[in-house]
Amino acid sequence: MPRNTIDDRVPLPAPRRDGTVSLEAALNARRSVREFGVAPLPIEALSQILWATQGVTGDERRRTAPSAGGTYPLTLHVATGNVTGLPAGVYRYEASEHALYRVLDGDFRRDLYGATLGQTASAAAPVSLLIAATYERSTDRYGTRGMAYTLIEAGHAGQNLALQVTALGLGTTAIGAFREDVVREVLHLDAHEHPIYLFPVGTPAG
Repeated sequence: MPRNTIDDRVPLPAPRRDGTVSLEAALNARRSVREFGVAPLPIEALSQILWATQGVTGDERRRTAPSAGGTYPLTLHVATGNVTGLPAGVYRYEASEHALYRVLDGDFRRDLYGATLGQTASAAAPVSLLIAATYERSTDRYGTRGMAYTLIEAGHAGQNLALQVTALGLGTTAIGAFREDVVREVLHLDAHEHPIYLFPVGTPAG
């Protein structure tokens, strides 16, 4: 995959560090949503969700989700089809810059629909976020146990995503059933990246 270039960089709106929905309320309201309306997702909401999932916090430059030894093996990839202020395409999130980098142009939601074995949420949602892992970042330090640490971290990040989506009045569901080789090809992942978790996000239908 080509490295980051200035021309491909898409700065994101600054995330909010507080909100009006309590953690307890978000936990109570969180449910899997698989049917979405036609409303576009505001780029401000996408920015907030990306930050909540893997954003940088504090002067120590830590992340919103804990990582064993600070190895940060996760990467977020974004497939957009209907996001205000953001052309349809595939993007990679750079947490250190809170920015997206364009990887591919075009709407690939139907391709994800096929990759997820016909799960309609991946085609209907205005955007899908993929959590991918580079296991070596963790296994180089912790050996084979690093794979477990990486999967645990993906769970932390996925819960952050789901709770932030809920707090914004939006919906999502966690998809783990997909053809890994097709997802990797559609989203143009590096060879060492392994797709783990796919989250379609949008306004719930009705």
